[in-house]
Amino acid sequence: MFGRRRGTPLAIVTDADEGQPATVGIEPAATAPCPAVASPTAPFAEAAAVSLADSGVSGAEADAPRPSDGETFAPAPRAGTAAGSPGRDLIESTKQRLTPLLMERIDVGRAVAMPVDELRRQISEIVAEILTEIKVNLNLSEQQDLVGQLLDDMLGLGPLEPLLADESVTDIMINGAKQVYVERKGKLVLSEVTFRNDQHLMGICTRIVSRIGRRIDEMTPLCDARLADGSRVNIIIPPLALDGPSVSIRKFAKQKITLDAMERNRNLSPQMATVLRIAGRCRLNILISGGTGSGKTTLLNALSRMIDPGERVVTIEDAAELQLQQPHVVRLETRPANLEGQGEITQRELVKNALRMRPDRIILGEIRSAEALDMLQAMNTGHDGSMATIHANRPREALTRLENMVAMTGVKLPNEAVRSQIVGAVNMIVQIARMRDGMRRITYITEIVGMEGDIVTTQDLFTYEFQGEDANGSLIGRFRCSGLRPHFTQRAEYFGLHRSLLDAINSAADETR
Repeated sequence: MFGRRRGTPLAIVTDADEGQPATVGIEPAATAPCPAVASPTAPFAEAAAVSLADSGVSGAEADAPRPSDGETFAPAPRAGTAAGSPGRDLIESTKQRLTPLLMERIDVGRAVAMPVDELRRQISEIVAEILTEIKVNLNLSEQQDLVGQLLDDMLGLGPLEPLLADESVTDIMINGAKQVYVERKGKLVLSEVTFRNDQHLMGICTRIVSRIGRRIDEMTPLCDARLADGSRVNIIIPPLALDGPSVSIRKFAKQKITLDAMERNRNLSPQMATVLRIAGRCRLNILISGGTGSGKTTLLNALSRMIDPGERVVTIEDAAELQLQQPHVVRLETRPANLEGQGEITQRELVKNALRMRPDRIILGEIRSAEALDMLQAMNTGHDGSMATIHANRPREALTRLENMVAMTGVKLPNEAVRSQIVGAVNMIVQIARMRDGMRRITYITEIVGMEGDIVTTQDLFTYEFQGEDANGSLIGRFRCSGLRPHFTQRAEYFGLHRSLLDAINSAADETR
């Protein structure tokens, strides 16, 4: 039922039986012992070379004898078997025995060029034949799971594929080959996923970075990259990482997060959402502040939906994460230096170049260093509605960090001049935090209103007030409105939105009382 019919050769099967030189090895006879992985005479396609050639099958494992007549391997477990359980070990053992045989029988160059559905069908037929030869009894579901894992190794990211497909997982943290943590609902948990060894994990790392033209090796042991779906990846390998390669993946959200969705999830109050919508429509320059993993980029994506489709937007990031929906968006990404230490393009250089591209708004993925000065100058020179994120625990700390990063440029400016430029450039700071119950909440919406002497003055429109904890461990609190008249009310009036703004503030103030 699952085998290949005699006389109907598959497209990916080597052509040695037809009297022509085989591209990848020679198809072994059914009675031959299981051979080791042969070195291909032609180079593999990039997608398959890493995982199959470095599949982690040692010579002793590959040369292990097959079961004698009448002996069979126990069935492999279905997907989801707990890590370290006997069933999981058996299916992994079966895959290791089958991989070298599969490599001997297929032309990997042809395989990676085929449509995935057709490749799956043909691999399934070959796998069924091999399982019969080595006397492994698997049912249909188990065979499909085995074929899926083989395809993940050939074309995808191996053991990471199920985690990338799991929408409940937001972050993946790999601490060496045998320890993979994931974040679900704001909590870190140890997953069942493991890699065969550090070589296997390094192969996956190489595949990730090579797709975007970067490299990871002893000469370049640090790398920022992204996956095909936009997920952000950071990789650090030995000798810097002492316990094996360490990989951090911030997953790209397939479900688009909007202010409406954040309102339903109680990340902010309805009145706060209204104020942020009006701030976006009024082209305020907004700085989003928060800690690592607090949801700054997600909030930036949500706020960017308020941008008019007719505006030209330029985005600048180290690794492209933003998911802007507008039709006129130019995406720029930094470039690291090459092995000779040349060719690096920083965010600061991209900000300077963006000013020559006639943008209506500039969106900076994250302010980290000297680009702070160029971004402030852009906000002060007609690019209203620009946005950026920054690492800080409170709005006032965000201002201090911004001032410190301007000093990193080496430009000797008086403190009063820097603060005056910040006041003229930034209109609003939105603080977001991931709290101990795993929920992300907007804790401050703060306006910058001016200067008193050499001190930047601000006013909090909204704050989050912690009140307690319920029986399920979820935090209880309320979004408190100060009742102050927003400093940008006059600007909202110019856009015809001042009544909606004041109604939202008054409604929130009434609820607070």
